[in-house]
Amino acid sequence: MKPYNKNLKLPSRDLRSNMTDAEQLLWSRLRRKQILGLQFYRQKHLLNYIVDFYCPAVNLVIECDGGQYYTEKGLEADRIRDELLVELQLIDHVKKLDSFSLNS
Repeated sequence: MKPYNKNLKLPSRDLRSNMTDAEQLLWSRLRRKQILGLQFYRQKHLLNYIVDFYCPAVNLVIECDGGQYYTEKGLEADRIRDELLVELQLIDHVKKLDSFSLNS
């Protein structure tokens, strides 16, 4: 089991109940092992972070970035989180998508 902050359990649950349109669209494609039989989890907590989608079989995180990530502070926090997750070998790769990518 991957390490996580137990205090993120309720916020993670809340995020699953209030997904953005982009997250809902992507989840409709990822759920029920539709892609190569891989199991994805949504709003998964890893360490002190909640990632949008996580596939443990291939150590992949998919983030649907919204406008909050395009600030200098948001971009820096995002970069730090991604580097830490990769450095600790909790994930191999982070794929970032924005709502424009999902609607294309």
